[in-house]
Amino acid sequence: MRYFRFILAIVLFSSFTSNAQDLISFKTYDELNAYLKENNSKPLVVNFWATWCAPCVKELPYFEKLNQENQNVKVILVSLDFEKQVESKLKPFLKKKKYTSTSIYLADKDYNTWLPKVDKNWSGSIPATLIIKDGKMTFIEQDFSNYEELNTYVNQTITK
Repeated sequence: MRYFRFILAIVLFSSFTSNAQDLISFKTYDELNAYLKENNSKPLVVNFWATWCAPCVKELPYFEKLNQENQNVKVILVSLDFEKQVESKLKPFLKKKKYTSTSIYLADKDYNTWLPKVDKNWSGSIPATLIIKDGKMTFIEQDFSNYEELNTYVNQTITK
C-alpha cells in the first residue's frame, strides 16, 4: 500500500509541476483549420515555425510571453518540422523549453495547396504569423525583433 501511495504521489507531483503542453498533430491543413475554427473563443495568434529555422526559434520566447501575459489572445505554435524529426528534435525541444502555448505539428507537406488558404501571397517562408479574430485573418510574413514589437502588432491588429 505504501508503494502505491508513493507512485500516486510521484504521478500527481509530476502532473502539477509540468507546464508544458502536449504536442497535437494534424495530417492536413484542413484538420488544423477545423481546429482553429473550434478554438476561437478569443483572437488567435498562430505562429508557423520550425526547429531548423533560427529566426523562428529566436522569436518563440516572445510568443510564449504573449501567451502568458496577453489575456486577450490565445497563442498557437504550428511546427512545420520534418516528419522524421518530430520525435528526435521537435518533442525534445518543446519539452526542454516547457512552453505552455498550444503546440501543433502540421504534417501536410502539400504546401502549394494549403499556403494560399492561409494567405494568397504567402511565399512559404517562415516565421510567419496569422492572427484570426471574428473570422477575419491578418497575415504577416516576418519575424519580430522583440516581445514589445509582437505585442504591439497583435494588440493593434485585434482592435481594428
